[in-house]
This record gives sequence, C-alpha cells and structure tokens, in this order.
Amino acid sequence: MKGGLRWLIVSLVGLATVINYIDRNALAVMWPAVSKDIGADKADYALLVTIFMVAYACGQSLFGKVFDVIGTRMGFAVSILVWSVSIAAHSLVRSLGLLALLRVTLGISEAGNWPGAVKANALWFPPRERALAQGIFNSGAAIGAIVSAPLVALLFELMGWRATFLVVGVLGFLWLLPWLFVYRADPGAHPWLSEAERAHIADRGENGAKAGWSPNLRELLKQKQSWAIIVSRFFLDPVWWLFVSWLPIYLSETFGFDVRQIGLFAWVPFVGAMLGSLGGGWLSGALIRRGWKTLSARRFAVTLGGAIMLPALLLTAKAATPLSAVLLIAVILFGFQVAINNIQTLPSDYYGGGAVGTIAGVGGTAAVAGTLVTTWLVPAMTQHGYAPIFVLAAVIVPLGVISLWLLGGRASSVPAPSSDSQ
Repeated sequence: MKGGLRWLIVSLVGLATVINYIDRNALAVMWPAVSKDIGADKADYALLVTIFMVAYACGQSLFGKVFDVIGTRMGFAVSILVWSVSIAAHSLVRSLGLLALLRVTLGISEAGNWPGAVKANALWFPPRERALAQGIFNSGAAIGAIVSAPLVALLFELMGWRATFLVVGVLGFLWLLPWLFVYRADPGAHPWLSEAERAHIADRGENGAKAGWSPNLRELLKQKQSWAIIVSRFFLDPVWWLFVSWLPIYLSETFGFDVRQIGLFAWVPFVGAMLGSLGGGWLSGALIRRGWKTLSARRFAVTLGGAIMLPALLLTAKAATPLSAVLLIAVILFGFQVAINNIQTLPSDYYGGGAVGTIAGVGGTAAVAGTLVTTWLVPAMTQHGYAPIFVLAAVIVPLGVISLWLLGGRASSVPAPSSDSQ
C-alpha cells in the first residue's frame, strides 16, 4: 500500500455514513415517545417508513446522476447539508403531516451517500482494494446503527426527543469541515497525492473497465450486468432494511421493551454487520490477490453471505429470548454485509468512472423498491408475531444470489462498444 490519502478519503465517507445512520435511526429508537406526543400508531410508522423509502429510492437515482455531473466533493456537500437540516427540523414536529414531509427531504438527501461512496471508491481504489474500501464505508452504516441506539436513548433521557433531533442534526455540519478541506479534487489532480499512490490507484489489474466510456442510462440498461446489480439488490436489500426500520419495534412488541431497553439491545446485531462489512471486503480482495478473477471473487463472497443469512433467518423466526434474537440477527447482518459489500463494488468493476454513480443509484432505487414490498407487508404479517416476515426474508435471499450468477456475465468488466458499432 503506497501512501494513505485514499484511506483517509474512504474513512471520511465511512464517518458520513455513521452520521447518516444516527440521523435516520433516531426516529425508530424514540418512536414510543414521539408517537405518544403526536398521536400516531404502528400503521402511521409503517406509512412513515414507506414515505422515507420512496423518497430514498428517488434520491438514489437522482444523486447517482448528480455525483456523475458535479463530482464527489460537492455531491457529498449538498447531500449532507440537506439531510442535516432535515433531521434537525424534526425537533419542530407537532403533527404527522410535518413529520412525513421531513422524512421525504431526509430520504432524498440521505440517499446520496451511497452512489457517492461507490463513485469515490471507483476513483480512488484499484479493483483489488475496492471491496475492502467498500467494507470500510459500509461498516459506517453498522457503526452508525451500533452507536445510534444507545446514543439516542441517552440523549433522550437527558433532554427529550425534540432536543435530541436538534443535537444529531449538528453532526453533519461538523463533518463538512474536514471533507471540504481534504477532498479538493479527483486523484488525477489532487495536490497531496504522491506519484507512487497515484500510480497505485491507476493500476486496474485484470479489470478492463474503460474510464472514458460513460454510457447513459438507456445504454446501461441494455447490459445484463446492470440487471445483475439491479435484481440482486431488489431481493437482498429488504433483509437489511427489515432490521434497520423494524428492530426497535420488534423488540418493543415481542419482548415489551421501552426506549432504554431498546438502547441496551438494539446495537448488538450491527456489530455483526460491521464485522461482515470488513470481512467480506477483505475476503474478495484476498482472493483476487491469490489470482482469482475479480468477478469470481465477488460471486464467491456473495454466495457465502447468502448461505449465512438463510438459516439464521429461519432460526430467528423461533427465537424465544431477546438475547438469542439479537445474536441471531447479528449473524444475519454479518452475512448480509459480506454479500452486499461485494455487490456494491460491481458498478465500479463493470463500468468506467463516468457511469458508476448512475448505475449505483439505479441499483439503490431497485433495493428500495424491494424494501417497500416488505415494509407494506410487515404490519399485516406481524399481527401474531414476526416469524412470518423472517421466513419471507429467508425465501428471497437465494433469489438475490441466483440472479447475480445468471445475469452477471463471465467478464469482470463491460467492454465499451467499438466505434464501428456505434
């Protein structure tokens, strides 16, 4: 590893992701108190999750294109400014209508973090390091989920839910200071980058994605590899969001937890997610260094992640104690992150930098579309317990893995069309 600027960049992106998850999870953790004050119920919460996810889906595709047009530096600045203002404004909520509006602006703006991270990854890392870099970034989501439950619960105990929203909103503004100072250009022009690290980043290895090829959305959707990303994320991402959105509610309804108890237990599964992010990223990188083709290494890691998730989901359906439940969910999220971490590197493996944000955003939109289906099903399927929704999640995991094998192609990159074929 020559130089360290690229690792500082991905660490800042990971820190943004921590803040992202603290902000989005704050409502779930404090929902028992918020719902009581504004007169809302479980159905209203499902509606708010749906509203957030629809906005998040739109934001993925929107910001995917934004990052390809205005670049990672300003794209992140716009995204985090809007979401920080949105979460701070939750402190003003006195009705379900205003809360719904703020979940829209929060969802659209928070979505930018993901295509932006994939874009930065493609620009700053060679293929053999991308999955590990993606793992560092994705671990930010897990760390944010780990930190958010106890942190938000503590702030809630000290100052109530309104002040808590205001405090967490400040975090994004603080993050902007080092980001704007450090991230001043892409690698080719960054004045701090050593020649050794610049050459290291430029080493594409066996991956032949052409940086100069920037297909538009219509051209991207003609490639079956794009559909491998889209379909696999449609089926797999609902597993993650099932626990991000519903874990506090599950603990409250199944085991009678209050806000303080949720804070004590809800962080545990995301330790598994953090380890899966780093482990999955390390695994495919290690396989590539041993001579595996990039796509083969990614597929192996995704398949392993699915094999971990499926039995753990079925066992969670029968969990009888809160400790066994959160430990099993930790295993599920470990497997999920091993898989998704490698799927999220595929846009930068398949395509050059000019299209990475766009296809990553479309993949994110597909992920949210799949998640919306489970969100709508949760209230109906959990009237007598959460076992049915866990079984459903187990059923869709193999579909996500199989779609990657069927649609992912045989090469690690999508070749640019020759000039005479255009």
